[in-house]
Amino acid sequence: MAEKRVVTVFGATGRQGGSLSRAILEKDESDFTVRAVTRHPESEPAVALARLGAEVVRADMDDEKSLGPVFEGAYGAFLMTDFWEGMNAEHEKAQAEALARAAGHAGVQHAVWSTLEDTRHCVPVDDSRMPTLQGSYKVPHFDAKAEADQYFPEAGVPTTYLRTTFYWENLFDMFAPRRADDGVMVLDFPMGDSRLSGIGFVDIGRTALAVLERGTDLIGATVSIAGEHLKVADMAAALTERVGVPYAYRPLTPDAYRAQGHPGADEAGNMFQFYRDCEHSFTAARDLAAVRALHPGLQSFATWLSAHHTRIPRS
Repeated sequence: MAEKRVVTVFGATGRQGGSLSRAILEKDESDFTVRAVTRHPESEPAVALARLGAEVVRADMDDEKSLGPVFEGAYGAFLMTDFWEGMNAEHEKAQAEALARAAGHAGVQHAVWSTLEDTRHCVPVDDSRMPTLQGSYKVPHFDAKAEADQYFPEAGVPTTYLRTTFYWENLFDMFAPRRADDGVMVLDFPMGDSRLSGIGFVDIGRTALAVLERGTDLIGATVSIAGEHLKVADMAAALTERVGVPYAYRPLTPDAYRAQGHPGADEAGNMFQFYRDCEHSFTAARDLAAVRALHPGLQSFATWLSAHHTRIPRS
């Protein structure tokens, strides 16, 4: 039997990296094994991955010296950064550059970099439709990742660029429905009648695994993914039917959404406005048939909801 190839997975205890780790570990006769990177190997998610057979290792993207050892001997890597942890675009770019240097130095043969579009191609910095944030960005957690794309070829890392989208799991917490005064559970995203591209995070991991399994075919390619493109009103109707309590779509304006004032409200308001105003190009880049050809088990919103409806807030 051929020796399994090591994939070093960042974000292994979170949603994206965790879904790839489980996709590899739970697959019968996988060609890969997981080296799960975390700052906290003693945490419950890390221990759970170790029980499944992952090699759990400690490293910190803010400590570049810690990164080299986790790539040594690895065939592949799943690389991601988490803007929402510090909500600072320059910090996120510095982390991505450190990952690229370390992966390149170690000779990783195939990296999958979790990234997003540069929103300024659709909404330029001087466009008054939405405020400019952190000096030079419209949606910093998109734009910083897009700027970081260049670090990987510069460091000599053979890379596939996996462009993700809105997680439906955000409905559990960050963008959960809220209870209105009339008792209806409300989704208030400033999307108008535009469709929102969404995906279940398990499908991010499974698609990333499919990319790695394709070998060199997708090196240098951009793979943009979604599970379905849906109007938020249709999402609310599906929630009502499946969960059994009334949900409604009552969108705020982008300005009203940004004005809520909680941490990240301006970022999220700009994000939804980008999804709304740039709907055609964003959804067109995510050809569902092409994604399903790569990952045949891709879930629709209804399929995802049938498995997760008990976690949606209902009161």
